[in-house]
This record gives sequence, C-alpha cells and structure tokens, in this order.
Amino acid sequence: MKTLSTSEFKFIDLFAGLGGFHLALQRMGGSCVFAAEWKESLRDLYLENFSIKPDGDIKNVIPENIPDHDVLTAGFPCQPFSKAGEQLGFECTEQGDLFFNVAAILRVKKPSFFILENVPNLLKHDKGRTWVKIQEVLAEIGYEISSEKLSPHQFGIPQIRERLYIVGSFGSLRNFVWPEKGEYETSIESVLDESPAEAKTLSGQVIECLDVWDEFLKSCPKDVELPSFPLWSMEWGASYPYVDETPYSLRESYGLEGLKGFSGSHGIKMSRHDSLEQRWLSLPSHARTAQEEFPKWKQDFIRQNREFYKANRDWIDPWVPKILKFPSSLQKLEWNIKGGERSMWKHVIQFRASGVRVKRRTTAPSLIAMTDTQVPVISWEKRYMTPRECARLQSLNDLHSLPKTRTQAFQALGNAVNSNVVELVARALISK
Repeated sequence: MKTLSTSEFKFIDLFAGLGGFHLALQRMGGSCVFAAEWKESLRDLYLENFSIKPDGDIKNVIPENIPDHDVLTAGFPCQPFSKAGEQLGFECTEQGDLFFNVAAILRVKKPSFFILENVPNLLKHDKGRTWVKIQEVLAEIGYEISSEKLSPHQFGIPQIRERLYIVGSFGSLRNFVWPEKGEYETSIESVLDESPAEAKTLSGQVIECLDVWDEFLKSCPKDVELPSFPLWSMEWGASYPYVDETPYSLRESYGLEGLKGFSGSHGIKMSRHDSLEQRWLSLPSHARTAQEEFPKWKQDFIRQNREFYKANRDWIDPWVPKILKFPSSLQKLEWNIKGGERSMWKHVIQFRASGVRVKRRTTAPSLIAMTDTQVPVISWEKRYMTPRECARLQSLNDLHSLPKTRTQAFQALGNAVNSNVVELVARALISK
C-alpha cells in the first residue's frame, strides 16, 4: 500500500460542513486545496475557520477543475440511507445520488486515497443492493476498498454514534489495518462546562413532565424490572386490534362502525365520540398510520406494553391521569439504564419523537441534525448541553467559531464527522 508524507500531502473536503475532515487531516500536516459545501452560512464559517471558501453545490462542480490532490474526503449525505428517514437512497432526487458526484471526481482525479463516511444502514439499504453498487463503481474506477463501523466511544470519546467509514486506495490495501477499538470508561462530564451561563434551561412544562415520569419510576415496585422496550403510556388500557387488522383497515372497510367497541389512548372508549374523525384521533399517533398491517416491531412494542400494563395496572392506574396533559412524544419513555438509579434527575436525557430517552452519564446520545430541544439534557443541572459542549463530543473543540444561532449550530454538529475518529482512520490509511 502506498504511503504519503504526513507533512506534504494535499486533500479535498467534500460536503465540508463544519470541517471535521479538515481538522483531522490538517493536524497530520495535510493541506486542503479544495472544499465544497452547499449551505452558504457554512461556507462563510468555513472561510472564517480555515481561510478557504468552499465551492457550492457539488452537482455544479466540474471534476477537471478541481486541483490535484492525494486524499479525497466526503461525508456524503446520510439522510437518503438513514433508518430515521424515508430511505429513498439513490432515488432521493435531492441528495441520494450525490455519491456519483464523488465517484466522478475520483474517476477524473484518481487521488491515492479516499475516506468516506455515512450511516451504517447504508450497508443494508435496498436489501444490500445500494452497497453492492457503490463497491462496483469504486472497483471499476480502480480502488481497493474496506469498510468498518466505528463509534467515538470505542476510542474514549463519550458519545455513542456509530458510523460507517469506507476507505479506498488506488492500489493495494494489503497493509491497512483499521484502528483498534477499545473498551473505555467514559463520562459525559468530561466535555461539560460548569453551569455555563449560555446554556438553555428546561421549560416549566418539561420539568413538570420529568417530575411525573420520576414519580412513575418511584411508584414502580423494586421487584418489578423496568422494561428495556419503549414504554408507550397511551397503550396502557388500549384495546384496538393491531395484529390481524389495524384501525386503518377497519376504518377503510367499515367507517365509523369499524372503530366502535374498542379503547384508544390510555383506555378511553372510542364509542364516546360520535364522529369518525374524533374516533380516529382518539387512537395513539403510532396507530393512525395508513397500514393494512403493522410491521413486526410495532406489533411487538404494542403487545409488550399491554402485557406490562396488565401485570402492573394496580400501581400504574393511579399515575396515568398525570401524564395525559403532555404532548404524545412526552408520554413515551425509553429507559436505557437497566439496574441504574430510578430517577429522572440523575442521568442524561434526550427528547425525541420516539419519546423521552434516558441514558447513563457515561456517554451522550448520538448527536443528530437536531432542533435545540433534541439536544442532550444534563438533568442534574436542569439544562440542555451547549453548542460548545456538543462540539467536544464531535472532537471539534479546535474550531474557532461555530454557527451563530443555537439551531444552526446543533444542526451542523448533528451532521458533522468526529474529527478524532477520522484522524485515527486517516493515519492508519495514509502513513506508516
């Protein structure tokens, strides 16, 4: 495998974002000769941080006009392949086919190496056909490739955020070895500032909701194990069908009468409503999908929640009325602390559409391209993490400037690559 001098190689940074690849390769002595980023605000920020103004949309970049370089880096958009999205892949008209723009540059410029980053689901997308196509394209250009799933916590960084890394060499990868993963004792407190003044505090509604869930935890008998599956309180008392038929199939076949005789969210009788729309809205939001059959994972979660309720309704029933005032997303709890202290105020929390997610202090939840209410919550300080603290989770603490607004900062950080993980991969790939 060819190696490069770590004091003179040139690289390009595609889908540059905040510059995670740039930071990593710059620390190794590399020089960035070209960057591309479609968001104008991030291009201006990149110029401020790195003294180079990225080109715009990669679709408008002519490969022949890109300077010669030794290493191509690209964290090409992951949304078309993510399990959290629609998984349209190459069929996503806006972002799904951008891999082929990367391939076009590789075909023309033929750098010695490349490093790509994406979500792990890329391997399974379209039953594996997307990954097969990517490998075929890269091999046809002349690259030998290797892929590996890596997460920052495997290298001592307190964030669980598994990503797929793909490396390629224009020649043999015979001597390449992926960085060795380890089992580290990590703590989110290692990236936190002490009571930062700029931190956003929790709203009164959120504090009240967490107090209600804290009461739920305290009410649960010590000999009852809290489930690892998501707790959907709206299923506690519900009786609508979910295995052989769905509320949607009943509504389509029988209209108003099809939704008669069942209980919806939190056990409320659907027959108390006179209109089809009211009966429909009395169902949990996850039951109002236009599906003739629910997927197995949804059936399993519904069944598990109803079984849990049936076994514990004597202490759950007095608690249920207290959760009713909150939005649907706050009526669901993901308790990821098996055996941990049963308190909402001792752990790390993240508010997701899927519910209130509670995790140990050892690591932060995976950063996503999030709104500022999906940022990890430091519950014992009743506040959200700050952009600068989240930047440390992405090993971007060397950046001089971050986006000016919280929303822009968190969206960019959620899309960023972890520069320390990239550097470990790059050193293994391009230097002895």
